[in-house]
Amino acid sequence: MEIPLFPLHQVLCPGIVLPLHIFEDRYQAMTRHCLDTGEPFGVVLIRDGRDVGTTRVATLAGVGAFAEIREAGRYPDGRYDVLAAATGRFAIEAVDAQKEPYLVAEVTPLDDEVGDETRAERLAARAIRRFVRYLDLMRARDGESSEVLDIRVEIEAGHPAPGADPMATAEPELTADATPPSRRDLDIPDDPTVLSYLLSGIVQVELPRRQALLEADTTVERLEGLIGLLEREVLLLSRRLRYFTPDPATIGGTRRS
Repeated sequence: MEIPLFPLHQVLCPGIVLPLHIFEDRYQAMTRHCLDTGEPFGVVLIRDGRDVGTTRVATLAGVGAFAEIREAGRYPDGRYDVLAAATGRFAIEAVDAQKEPYLVAEVTPLDDEVGDETRAERLAARAIRRFVRYLDLMRARDGESSEVLDIRVEIEAGHPAPGADPMATAEPELTADATPPSRRDLDIPDDPTVLSYLLSGIVQVELPRRQALLEADTTVERLEGLIGLLEREVLLLSRRLRYFTPDPATIGGTRRS
């Protein structure tokens, strides 16, 4: 299948809702196309380079996420504010930089293979425990400023009735500030695959590591990798340490989107 492509210095995981401010002409055209047709666009990580255009194409990851527009507001000058929910993964087969003002990709949707279901359930329970500990350690102590997490998630609780608001089953914004949510504050999904994507999109890790989680062949592999990262983060946070990862979007200048 063919979809518009929106490369970003960001990894989007299924279940995460991405707010976007669309101001470049090419992405305004992409947004209009998606709103007119109801089709998704693809969000894919820029692995190397600062910009993507018809004359200068950066190196892109091979796996991205389908993004469906849930809300869109348009300014008089043509800019948009958009909320787009990631609904699944795809593998890029080919990219066309000439067909439209924006990139167009031929992609193959990727199925979600669980692997060993019993092991997936055990790993999911373990990941939840590590994640709750991670959230607890993210709380600021006396004299510290906290890292702000502003994450929006969409978890389908069931199939809405015909004519119902498609956002009625969506979870509200999940944020973490000086007092991050505890487990009782979160509606944690029972499905190990949904959980694996959700936590992969929330935990604050380096982009290549998040991309590796997105690309994992099975839920079991993703949960194993996620647990390893959570254990690393818990160890660092318990010692009040964090890895420093510069934002590639701002190295050498401000990113254009």
